[in-house]
Amino acid sequence: MSLQSLALIDNWPVPTATAGVVRADGAVPGVRGPADRRFPLASVTKPLAAYAVLVAYEEGAVEFEEPAGPPGSTVRHLLAHTSGLAFDEHRVTAPPGQRRLYSNAGFEQLGDHVAKATDIPFAEYLRQAVLEPLGMTSTSLEGSPAKDGVSTVEDLLRFAAEVQAPRLLDPRTVAEAMSVQFPGTKGVLPGYGLQNPNDWGLGFEIRDSKSPHWTGASSSPRTFGHFGQSGTFLWIDPDAELACVALSDRAFGPWAIEAWPPLTDAVLAEARAA
Repeated sequence: MSLQSLALIDNWPVPTATAGVVRADGAVPGVRGPADRRFPLASVTKPLAAYAVLVAYEEGAVEFEEPAGPPGSTVRHLLAHTSGLAFDEHRVTAPPGQRRLYSNAGFEQLGDHVAKATDIPFAEYLRQAVLEPLGMTSTSLEGSPAKDGVSTVEDLLRFAAEVQAPRLLDPRTVAEAMSVQFPGTKGVLPGYGLQNPNDWGLGFEIRDSKSPHWTGASSSPRTFGHFGQSGTFLWIDPDAELACVALSDRAFGPWAIEAWPPLTDAVLAEARAA
């Protein structure tokens, strides 16, 4: 069986696209396109990296409130993009906790922090803690934990199934990761402008009432996930008990802003009608 709504990707103005859906019970009602093809994830790397940090937290290697990153910042600040670090530079532009400054540099410092705490290179820790246990054999981190992951739709559906019904983590830890950190914090959502508030969890962006947004008009406010500048996204809608992954080989731009929400709305509508 395959969700008919996924056929919308056939009309995307991209050389190659693939997408899939997984339910909270692990069932995969649909996949479209080359699900075993590896694509650069760009910032969809961040949820994978964050999940490894959550494992490190549960193993006692790190604590959310311990110092990490710039002075006054903690592991929690880095995960929630409130450390004050700039987007792509390791320089401080605001005090911790005041603004949602989306930061690749923050995730790079987070990876360094976990590597030091565990005495394992972060890419290897991610492999041991998340990828290997979930059978994500086609996924690897080939550089920055902010943006250098490579994966397939098949593997990311395994990850999305895990997040919906955790086996590697205590469900309470995942619930915290999908809850708003530092409520009321405003900031720019890349590609979509200033959002007030710009809500995030621990490594996952939270939809809430943001507009415009890359998910659908029918996505619940509790929807969380991430998109990437390489033309990739992963969202999980807890109210719909559903997750969707889409990967492509065209950089994010106006085409994605136009194409992604209709796919999400069609997937949700078809799933609800099933």
